[in-house]
Amino acid sequence: MASHQYPHFWRVVSAVRCMMDSSRSAQRAVIQFLLAEGENSSQIYRCMKEVYGEQCLARCTIFRWCQYYEAGRVNIKDLPRLGQTHVVTKNTTILAVDELIRQNRRITTREISIELSISKGTVHRIIHKKRGYGKVCAQWVPKHLPENQKTARMGVCLTQQFPL
Repeated sequence: MASHQYPHFWRVVSAVRCMMDSSRSAQRAVIQFLLAEGENSSQIYRCMKEVYGEQCLARCTIFRWCQYYEAGRVNIKDLPRLGQTHVVTKNTTILAVDELIRQNRRITTREISIELSISKGTVHRIIHKKRGYGKVCAQWVPKHLPENQKTARMGVCLTQQFPL
């Protein structure tokens, strides 16, 4: 890319480097800026690929956003989409699941999901990832014991004699 083909190349590149945030919305802002500078989609893609490297948006994505901005769009954020919304697991839900497990160690994920009106996948994620429980003999138990329980367990093992 010769500088005579692209007269203000270095000014544009320095502006893009100032915006080195590689998030999608930041790159969309750069696309919007370069279009306002009069660059075409191919030049924008080459410039952004040079600056962002592997973090650069895909060529077809850059071309699509160029079309949006040329059609008059001004917002760089995604528009709302149809479909199921992402549910954030709240502390109250985590505590409710934990309380149900403490009340009944043999409760199933299906029973918890019905009781709290949440999906089985959410219950599973809370039990295994958030609370660290695992099933032993059909009962929910913590996977990792706290230090005081480890010490007590070791003391019991050392004082008892087991038959051979």
